[in-house]
Amino acid sequence: MTKGGMESVEVFTSEGKGRGLKAQKEFLPGDVIFAEPAYAAVVFDSLTHVICHTCFKRQERLHRCGQCKFAYYCDRTCQRAAWLNHKNECSAIKRHGKAPTENIRLAARILWKIEREGSGLAEGCLVSIDDLQNHVDSFGEEEKKDLRTDVESFLEFWPPQSQQFGVQFISHIFGVISCNGFTLSDQRGLQAVGVGIFPNLCQANHDCWPNCTVIFNNGNHEAVRSMFHTQMRIELRALSKISPGDELTVSYVDFLNVSEERRKQLKKQYYFDCACEHCKKQIKDDLMLAVKEGESKPSAEMVKEVIQFSKDTLEKINKARMEGLYHEVVKLCRECLKKQEPVLGDTNIYLLRILSIASEVLSYLQMFEEAADYAKRMVDGYMKIYHPNNAQLGMAVMRAGVTHWHAGLIEAGHGLICKAYAILLITHGPSHPITKDLEVMRVQTEMELRMFQQNEFMYYKMREAALKNQKIQVMPEPSNETSPSLFHKKE
Repeated sequence: MTKGGMESVEVFTSEGKGRGLKAQKEFLPGDVIFAEPAYAAVVFDSLTHVICHTCFKRQERLHRCGQCKFAYYCDRTCQRAAWLNHKNECSAIKRHGKAPTENIRLAARILWKIEREGSGLAEGCLVSIDDLQNHVDSFGEEEKKDLRTDVESFLEFWPPQSQQFGVQFISHIFGVISCNGFTLSDQRGLQAVGVGIFPNLCQANHDCWPNCTVIFNNGNHEAVRSMFHTQMRIELRALSKISPGDELTVSYVDFLNVSEERRKQLKKQYYFDCACEHCKKQIKDDLMLAVKEGESKPSAEMVKEVIQFSKDTLEKINKARMEGLYHEVVKLCRECLKKQEPVLGDTNIYLLRILSIASEVLSYLQMFEEAADYAKRMVDGYMKIYHPNNAQLGMAVMRAGVTHWHAGLIEAGHGLICKAYAILLITHGPSHPITKDLEVMRVQTEMELRMFQQNEFMYYKMREAALKNQKIQVMPEPSNETSPSLFHKKE
């Protein structure tokens, strides 16, 4: 079954998994298998005034909707593009007196679209909203209670003059949002800023070692509006060679966790038991739990003790980060590494988590040499664990490259930036803002490296002068979240 722009994929029944997507032709790493605009999408409650409600880009100055005083846009182009989806919402917010939560707003946008177009197959969709999984039957008591609250709030917000829907169908929509809401990120792809529903993407099944990745593209509003590539959309991109007839899979969770933990997370959030090859055979679990080898191999008791210490430290670190106590974070990381280093192997996930936090926070504090050392060890570990074309690996290598550059380690910095660029070309594509940023860095570090190789002394003199005149680029403040996960699950 294919539909507008979706000729290269078909929906099929996957054994033990329900529906899935299958390739109709061959794809190579980096190919866009399909692009899909959102069926409906909203900005998170906490960011409504700093993110454009049309393209989800973070902007300094936004135009506010003069009617409801709630929605914000980059410019008139974004405001005009939003009107079809915002019109009903605008008058409902005015009538209600305030905007409801993101969940209610997203459900309302979906139902207004159904009111306009019917609930059958929308243009370019392989499945209708009616047919999407809602998993309401699998909800626990707490989730059912939240669902009832959402339905009640929705009914208070929903205008009497709009088409009326039954409680069961409204519950179905909330179930769909809960299981299939896709996380939208800002233009740099570093912060989760909203949630959207993409019916075709919902058909892609999970695999811990997938052959595809999903990237959110905010579109390009400077280009001619009518061209499809200017639209906000998700892109399903191939990570490895895919043959006709192969199932297309994506990963719903970060791979950097032992198989048992990933399976627990998938069961809790998405209500299925992962039976992928990596989970069944516990592939790479040994690396993620590696301990020091050699004559003084630590005892099982000591390993257990250090892992418990690492878990406790991670909790303290989270608390200190929430309070912005970054020097305290560094102190905790150093103490933890001192305990971990004689006991845990280089690819142990508890060691890698501490190295990642330490390098990020030290970079922010401009202690670049120590940060670079930790970043290098983190990347070496990641390379042995992640799929070579994993987006999270690409972002980590990029951060490590920038940290090395700041530390004046130009050769290592350039090497890491080139490595990151090769990964992000596949996962994000050449036109994504983050790939473009990397391309600029790659060219700059290449030029600096040439200068360094010709005359090291002169290079350091010039660099010193340049850094004195130009305020050193401060690293972004460390965030408390890892990079946005694929699907947005209400905790």
